[in-house]
Amino acid sequence: MVKLLKIGIAGCGAMGSSLAKIIVSDFSDKAQLVSLYDIDMQKSYTLANIVNNPRLVALNLEDLINKVNLVIEATKPESSFDIAKKTILARRDIIIMSVGGIIDHYKELEVLAEQKNARIFIPSGAICGIDGLKAAGRGKINKVTLTTKKPPKAFLGLPYILKKKIRLDNLKDDVVLFEGDAHFASRYFPQNINVAATLSIVGLGADNTRVRIIASPNITRNVHEIEIESDSGKIFTRTENIIHPDNPKTSYLAVLSAVAVLKYIFYPIRIGT
Repeated sequence: MVKLLKIGIAGCGAMGSSLAKIIVSDFSDKAQLVSLYDIDMQKSYTLANIVNNPRLVALNLEDLINKVNLVIEATKPESSFDIAKKTILARRDIIIMSVGGIIDHYKELEVLAEQKNARIFIPSGAICGIDGLKAAGRGKINKVTLTTKKPPKAFLGLPYILKKKIRLDNLKDDVVLFEGDAHFASRYFPQNINVAATLSIVGLGADNTRVRIIASPNITRNVHEIEIESDSGKIFTRTENIIHPDNPKTSYLAVLSAVAVLKYIFYPIRIGT
């Protein structure tokens, strides 16, 4: 009898809901969704009912962690580090989606995971080029630049936008919202720029990864362009993402990248660096 991997999802918003449905429909021979938790309990109950199992709802994070082998964090950057640390301390593996929340702490989590014999998985998210950057990092990387362009509605309500008094309604042309390093990009655009955090962890670090963020009224997709210069050559990638139907601040590819990580865990053939 095959032993199923017990999975819990922390965060029952658009991303968590999509992953829950996929786990139940596509991985029933490999895994079992055993727990759901959201700080908004109504979201937990709603998702549990959608997947036809009201008993999945956990009353708190610790309850979820204790029931599973693998936690999928699908919350917000301000919560992801705390969730990751508690999961690792309990000797459970974790997939981290809100990478921006660990950009200043990933070394601490790495050391802790080694001590507790736990694994941390960070999907590539809404970008291409992570494999190339990982490989280039075995030599010398000289420069990593990310240019992110999204429709204005993706930035609505962000404190940074409100503080700068940037008007996003009725834009006619592209507006550069931010230019700087990934450290500040992740701080000011936590729900929009997880990709910058992922690039930083793989590449030159947050202080040396350059980021440019643009609001564009002329596009309907989230666009990420990455330029990498290293002693092994130059890499340029452009990803035009379909926006998640339930959340304009994220891309559907980010959900699928987590599914790809699950396949990486489940199946013996692993392609890519």
